[in-house]
Formats: sequence, structure tokens, C-alpha cells
Amino acid sequence: MMRILFTGVGRRIELLQAFKCAALVLNKELKIYGADIAGTAPALAYCDYTRKVVAMKDEQYINNLLDICLADSIDLLIPTIDTDLLVLSENKEKFEKIGTRVMISSPEMIRNCRDKNLTSQFFVNCGLCAPIPVNNWMDYHAGYPAFIKPKDGSSSINTFKVENVEELEMYAGQVEDYIVQPFVSGIEYTIDIFCDWKGKPVSIVPRERIQVRAGEVLKTQICMDEKMIAEARELCEKFKPCGPITVQLIRDENGNDWFIEINPRFGGGAPLSMKAGARSAEAILRMLEGEEIEYISDIADNAVYSRYDQSVCITEGETQIKGVIFDLDDTLYSEKEYVKSGFKAVSDYLGGGYENELWHYFKSGKQAIDELLKECGKEKQKAVVLEIYRSHIPTIHLYDGVVELITQLRNSGIKIGIITDGRSKGQRNKIQALGLENMVDDIIVTDELGGIQFRKPCDIAFRIMQTKWKLPMNQIIYVGDNPTKDFQAPQQLGMKIVWLKNEDGVYYDPMNSYSCQYQASNMELLSNYLLRWSNGYRE
Repeated sequence: MMRILFTGVGRRIELLQAFKCAALVLNKELKIYGADIAGTAPALAYCDYTRKVVAMKDEQYINNLLDICLADSIDLLIPTIDTDLLVLSENKEKFEKIGTRVMISSPEMIRNCRDKNLTSQFFVNCGLCAPIPVNNWMDYHAGYPAFIKPKDGSSSINTFKVENVEELEMYAGQVEDYIVQPFVSGIEYTIDIFCDWKGKPVSIVPRERIQVRAGEVLKTQICMDEKMIAEARELCEKFKPCGPITVQLIRDENGNDWFIEINPRFGGGAPLSMKAGARSAEAILRMLEGEEIEYISDIADNAVYSRYDQSVCITEGETQIKGVIFDLDDTLYSEKEYVKSGFKAVSDYLGGGYENELWHYFKSGKQAIDELLKECGKEKQKAVVLEIYRSHIPTIHLYDGVVELITQLRNSGIKIGIITDGRSKGQRNKIQALGLENMVDDIIVTDELGGIQFRKPCDIAFRIMQTKWKLPMNQIIYVGDNPTKDFQAPQQLGMKIVWLKNEDGVYYDPMNSYSCQYQASNMELLSNYLLRWSNGYRE
């Protein structure tokens, strides 16, 4: 399993989706961790795990991240905004000592990027054209219009085009630690560059910035211009990027390229280059396994991408529910009861008397059947024994109060569904043993949709049930017990969620820091929530 921590995760939903897609394509098991100071960033809903951190400028920030990386066995840390680039670069070795790689370039190059004076000089040193800045408006004599902006700014904040010296003087009094440089008129481009650990280019994708808002592209067209690609190679030769960098330039009416800035991280529009074929996320997963990555040249030239906004519910409002979807295992019945039932079936097959031993192995966190067969010298029977465990008709029971709750909800006209992961035969046997088929409206066993890739947190099962019920997402509630996988999809879709904190559950972790607005520690509290909402109760 690979574990990647993204800092400053913010609104980088497209980036996280690119990594999840890459893991699916490569058949890799990937867990994504998102760090955020407030715990309310929308992209956190797309992370497998969320971690609150101190402010990036806090002196304990690096120690905070180191503790997280050590506790969670993080393989790779990827920063996404400018604020922590330098401090991460300067402390890269500390992370490597605990087994976490940081996808960040050298401190010298980060400083070159953060200071626009150094950036311009770096471009010139690479043999590229760049508008040369000055740091005092009174020293600017390169003609108008001119451009004034912060020396270490980002996201086009406090950047102004000025038409004359009077305007320049005015804005110089408003922008702290500024630079002034000639205004270059022309077509704006971004070059998304991705390199391997040693700075060798893996992909170079120029694209025109057709429409921009607050410094981030809204509409872009891929433009595999040979001159820009060659210039980017020259830059990489001196920069030696580790992972992603984003370069911005303006091509004037004479065809000259004027390089403006470098962001040594994934730019906001980088996922668009990935969609065009750059596949940087796939490259990273392969690099983590030690693969050498060949240069990617198969890019969808001239493709146009237009981005849009979407929302994630952070704090749920008050609305009547008309549908309830339950998880199955450890939500409606005890999975430990199923395990014991399966162990009895295995024990009976092997001659009897092994149930306690199997349970002891299970409680010790071991592969119980493997351990028992090894002890008995019957390893060759593993396939048969596993099939007995997985296909047996279990002796299991619904939790107290489940039948009454479902009956009351259905009598109130509430749709009831179950979405459960697992092998089809095993889950169907559980459903049959619990008598659920006649108690609920719809049941989806995710493996039956096409395989394990449809298991939670994949959202397809939720979409199918919502489409069948024809209910708004905010009138459906999902109840589950495992924050690791249960709640991503319904939260992303806009459903309500209730975390049933089942202390007897197989996956219950008392140290889990998952934040959920509605939590229930038992079936009585869960019933109170659902029955009030089903009646349109306003808290």
C-alpha cells in the first residue's frame, strides 16, 4: 500500500482525483491523506484520511508534519501551495530519515522561484527572455505600461498594470515589498513540467491560458509548441526539478517568449495536462516503486479544457430525510458474530474443536485460518477451507432495535437501502441469514457491479440507488461504522452521514480523529436521529 500526504490541500480536488484514477489504472492500493489547518477544506472530503495541522508559518509546523508522517507511515509528502515550499525543502532530509520522501526541489531553486528578482535572473541565466524588474518605482525607466506586483506573491494577488508614473507611484504605496517590470503584451501560456527524482523531464505540456480567474486557469488549450518545449528543457537542465513545476510565459506579437515566473509545485491547472496525457500521477506511483519513467510524448495537442466549480457540504443543514442507506457489517449486525460462525464451519470441516484457537488467532491480529492450517500441517487445504468460510450460511442476528427502526422508517414512507462491500456469495448469505431481503427496498453488493474497484469509497453504488429512488441527495442519509471508507462518497455527493461508533466493531479505532457532525454510539441514539429527521424535525 502507498500512502501520500498532501499539504495545503484546499480545493485541489482535481489533483486528488487524478491520483485516485492513477491508482485504479495501475491497480495500486493508495491511501490519500490531506492536511489542513481548519479541517474544512473541500478537498478533505476526497481524502481517505484527514489531518489537522498548525499554521504553515508556525515554528512547530515541520515537527507536526514529521509526527503525522511517522505515525501514518507516509511514503510521500506533496505540497500544493507556495507557503510551505521553502521550509519543506530545507527540512527534506528530516523526512527522509523517517522514510518519507518529499516531492520538492532544492532550497536554492525554491528561493529563486519565491523572489521575482531571482526568478528573472534565473531565466536569463538559462538563455531565456525575461522582463527585468526593479525594486523601487523611482528607478523604473523602461517605459509604460508597466507591471507592479509583490516580490514573493502568488495567485495574482496585488498585481497591477499601470499606465504612467503617477499610477505607479500610487500602487507602490499600496503593495508591500514590490517589484516593477515592463508589461509584456501577448498570449499567456503555462508549461506544466514533471520530472523524476533526479530532474529528468518526464512530461512537458505547454497550454494557452484562455480564461483566468484570480491567477488560476478556467479555460485552457493544449499547445505542444516545439519552441516552448525546447525552452522548457533548457530550464530543466539548470533547475533540476524534483517532481512538478509550473512555468508561466507570454509570447509577444513577434513570436518572442517572455518568461514570467516558476511555481515549483503542481499548478492549479496541472490536472488538465494529466487529462491530456501527461499522467504525472501515474508516474509518481511508479516512481515510488523504483521504476524508471520514460518521457511521455503522446499528448492530446489542441485539446481544450474548461473548468467549473462544485461544492462539498462541510456542516449539514436541517432537512427532512426521505431515504436511508445502511452499511451492513458492524452497522446492522456484529461482524464478529459472523467471524465466529465461519470459524465454527471451518472447525467442523477439520474435525471439530478448533473454534477457540481460531478466535485467539483472530483477536491477536493474525490470519487465523492460515495459522491454524500451518499448525495442523494442512496448508494444502487452504483453498477449500477458505471457500467453506466464505460460502457458509452464517448464524448471525441483527442488532437489538434494528427491526423496529426499519419498520418505523418504512411506515413513515422512508426508502430503505443497503450498500455493502464484499464477495457476492458471502454478503448474500449474510443478507439471507438476517432476513433483510424482505425488510428493505434495495440492496447493492458492490462487487456485483463489476469487481472490488466498485467498493466504497467508490460512489457508483450511491449514485445508482439515488437514481433509482429519484430523491435529492440532501434527502438521503447514509449510516456506516468505518470512517476509513464509508463516508467519502456520500459526503462528496451531498448526502447526510451518521457515524455509528460501534465499539464492538472489527474496525473500531478509539484513536480515530475523524470529524463527523452526527455520531451515534448505539442503536437507540441512531434511532433518535433517523426518526426525528424522517418526521421533519428541526433541531
